[in-house]
Amino acid sequence: MIRETERKVLGVSSGRRKEDKETWWWNEEVQDSIRRKRLAKKKWDMDRTEENRQEYKELQHRVKREVSKAKQKAYDELYTRLDTREGEKDLYRLARQRDRDGKDLQQVRVIKNRDGRVLTSEESVPRRWKEYFEELMNEENEREKRVEGVNSVEQKVDKIRKDGSQEGFEEDEK
Repeated sequence: MIRETERKVLGVSSGRRKEDKETWWWNEEVQDSIRRKRLAKKKWDMDRTEENRQEYKELQHRVKREVSKAKQKAYDELYTRLDTREGEKDLYRLARQRDRDGKDLQQVRVIKNRDGRVLTSEESVPRRWKEYFEELMNEENEREKRVEGVNSVEQKVDKIRKDGSQEGFEEDEK
């Protein structure tokens, strides 16, 4: 009963992760077809009749055809535009943008040495990073160092029971 209600209220997913699809070429017709296909899928998930299945399958095929046509039309228009003077400028702009996007901007190309001077050579930067991490990882942990001249105080500590009350410290447990 719970699963039936769950299916009616929430619907059913295919269980597959949605991928980021390229949709720059979608037009109103494609979006409308996809909307109708999704509604047919929900209808079929709610009521698994052969009629609903058939309707969903037909819409699925229709959407594939419309997507293919729209995509081809968009690419044809793009290629026609790229053959013009403005399109050539766009092409170079897109190429520069892709080149910039492909570069790793997170990579550190400079670092300061111990004295504060900036190192930029390909050999000195990794060497300095190595030194830095060796010092960092092999350093004595401050919390574990014993501070000289501090007296530790020894005193009895009450035990705490599970119920939260305290129990007096007994000498034989010491």
